[in-house]
Amino acid sequence: MAAGAAVPGLFCAFAAMVLLIFASVSAPTWERISFLNAPTGGTTTHFGVFGFTGSKAHVGWFFPSGLGDSKLDDGLFHNLTFTLILIPIAAGLSALAVLFGLCGAAYHRAGTVLMTLVSALAFLVTLVAWVLEMVLFGIARDHMRNRNINATWGNANWMVLGALVALFIAFFASLCGSFGRYSTRRTY
Repeated sequence: MAAGAAVPGLFCAFAAMVLLIFASVSAPTWERISFLNAPTGGTTTHFGVFGFTGSKAHVGWFFPSGLGDSKLDDGLFHNLTFTLILIPIAAGLSALAVLFGLCGAAYHRAGTVLMTLVSALAFLVTLVAWVLEMVLFGIARDHMRNRNINATWGNANWMVLGALVALFIAFFASLCGSFGRYSTRRTY
């Protein structure tokens, strides 16, 4: 193996990629993964990156009637739902970091250096996405709870947070791996 020091960063980038992919295919695609859950009339509406239970998957959506109020259905919150696309973008950047990490671990230091740069970019995008989704769904949760709807956090929030931590570790591990030994010295 060319650079054993790059392997922990590669593992963390891979873990972040998997977590971000799972968060990206949240409701309405996969109902078990959601950012916010709101019970209404015997059923639960799950909110995800591309919509909510019963909606078609698309970028940018309005809260459904009965759950949204005049403040949640204004342009600001509609625009915040567009920013959820940053989560799949961060998943793609994490996948690119994994690809560069594989090149770095198997062949050349340049792959590890590129993994360091891409994992830093993926960390920043994930950080922005996590803050925006916590603001969006936190305000929506409070608005729903003020109207006696027992809205609860979903598991995708914590998946994105886990990916954020994994990318932070991946960045520093790959940074250390960039300075690792890549070849053995020949003795004559």
